[in-house]
Amino acid sequence: MVESFWEALQKSEDRVRLILDSAAEAIFGCDSNGACLFCNPAAVRLLGYDDASELLGRNMHTLEHHTRKDGTPFPIEECPIFIGFHENHGVHVDDDFFWRKDGTSFPVEYWSHPMVSDGKTVGAVITFFDITDRKKTEEALRKTEQRKHSLLEINNAIINKLTQQALFASAYEAIRRVVSFDRAAFLLHQPETKTLKLVSMDRDTESEFFRLGKDYDLQESRISAWVLDRQEAVVRGDLEAEQQSAGDQRLIREGIRSYCVLPLVAMGESIGTFTVWSETKNRYSEEDAELLQEVANQVALAIANMKSYEEIASLKARLEKENVYLQEEIRTEHNFEEIVGNSTALLDLLRRVDQVAPTDSSVLIYGETGTGKELIARAIHNRSLRKSRPLVKVNCSAISAGLVESELFGHVKGAFTGAIERRIGRFELADGGTIFLDEVGELPLETQVKLLRVLQEREFEPVGSNRSVHVDVRIIAATNRSLQECINAGTFRSDLYYRLNVFPLKVPPLRERPADIAQLAMFFLTRYSRRLGKKIEGISEAARQRFTSYSWPGNVRELQNIIERAVILSPGPLLEVDTDLISVATPDTLHDPTTKAAAVVQPAEPAPALKTLDEVERDHISAVLLQTRGVIEGANGAAKTLGMHPNTLRHRMEKLGIKRTAHRIS
Repeated sequence: MVESFWEALQKSEDRVRLILDSAAEAIFGCDSNGACLFCNPAAVRLLGYDDASELLGRNMHTLEHHTRKDGTPFPIEECPIFIGFHENHGVHVDDDFFWRKDGTSFPVEYWSHPMVSDGKTVGAVITFFDITDRKKTEEALRKTEQRKHSLLEINNAIINKLTQQALFASAYEAIRRVVSFDRAAFLLHQPETKTLKLVSMDRDTESEFFRLGKDYDLQESRISAWVLDRQEAVVRGDLEAEQQSAGDQRLIREGIRSYCVLPLVAMGESIGTFTVWSETKNRYSEEDAELLQEVANQVALAIANMKSYEEIASLKARLEKENVYLQEEIRTEHNFEEIVGNSTALLDLLRRVDQVAPTDSSVLIYGETGTGKELIARAIHNRSLRKSRPLVKVNCSAISAGLVESELFGHVKGAFTGAIERRIGRFELADGGTIFLDEVGELPLETQVKLLRVLQEREFEPVGSNRSVHVDVRIIAATNRSLQECINAGTFRSDLYYRLNVFPLKVPPLRERPADIAQLAMFFLTRYSRRLGKKIEGISEAARQRFTSYSWPGNVRELQNIIERAVILSPGPLLEVDTDLISVATPDTLHDPTTKAAAVVQPAEPAPALKTLDEVERDHISAVLLQTRGVIEGANGAAKTLGMHPNTLRHRMEKLGIKRTAHRIS
């Protein structure tokens, strides 16, 4: 009986031994003191021993877990296996190091499970794997991710740079974070001379060989010539042993021992090279070359963008010099653009314009709404020495008080909420030219202080900046208000008024130029007939009489609008003007105190009751729809005639209660 028991036990032990020996995982067991009780062949092999007997009875922590992966000692009291054994729980560590017999280490992942007998922990079984291959894979993935991240950073750093200096500086800074170098340079191909011109270096130190602007003969730089031709990178690990040309010999004298040359290719064409040099042998690997080539591709694209930007900037500068701001084809006998008429009042004004235009004096233009103050400002600019520079217009009444300083003087990034980038103000844009401040009386008092400084010192500070910007700008201002009354009311600075009022000009209202009305009417008739595609050859006598007997509270602008509407409504070759057209006054003129005195002159026949704006607009749209037979879209549609989008016209028709079907003619 006893013999059969021991035989069964022996068979059980053999079976367990067979299982342990067959396991691919490395397995060993320890007693409560850490001494090795058993060890399978996989563990013996991974730990670098020849036989399990070398491990049995020896402390496993002392043999294979004595030092951390950073090289510092690993006390057994801090060992996770030892701690798990004494606290009676399993342990799993997925990133640790075991040490071999020969003193080398390898990365492992291990599990430790306590052995319990009669409720007492008597040892532990440890299973572990060599994770060297996994670590290599993880490292390769990490490098790939790092490479992608680096390329993204480099791309973000250089792709939006539109000047040569900014582009190359950003490229060097970004590349140095991923590949080290002692020198780096961009060279652009000069096909006409068969050379490479050094256009940028990463540092200012120059030598006989490295010099900005130097041309390198491709016959002497065979490697660069090959790179340009083949569009492939070249790596030289040991230049002293691999030198092939006179250029290589010069590099050796400069202390260069290895380098990498990469082609710059844009749209399939080699435009130059990018080279990094090192004073250390074998500094650059093929992997470095692959990364640098991707960088070079991005730089080549950025260079192409830079050249396009320079071309655009050149064209923009040329257009500014050829400034034709608001210029029309028609010129009068006085050669003043769009200023039509021969009345004494107008000719006196134009003579004063000719007197002040060649100077740089400030001009203040007075006049009622619609008299043409902007045209006078433009005439002054076009007759000045600044005519080749911009005339920049600012409508001071159309800008909210909170934004007027930013509009006039610009702001820096972060100056206020929403200032996400630097903005150039109108004064800086007008540098060397003229700025026209329309409705200058509407400027806030705090802005008037800055404007006064520009007039006195020719400088200002953008919003949010402490840096002064110097400008050379002529100021022409205009107003339809009495600035003297504004000064008395405390809304306009007297010192600014005297600075602006160096040369005052008063634009006469249309009621003081009755002799010009017929000429102006024909001018606008010709313009709108051509624009609307209608053949209207003249103005009826009845219309002429209405024109000359009307007070024109809205001045030339009102005449222009009435002519345009009359052209739309007139069915024949003569312009007809209905009584209701002449009698309609705009809200601006009804409330403009400067035009109240003009109401003395009345039309020859009694004026009908004034219509509301909605009624006028409804009549106008209805008349156009009747003319277009109810057609809204297309070249001959009502939207085209009215100068608005078809959907906008439909929305207005719906709001005003206009039915399209009522205007269709069967």
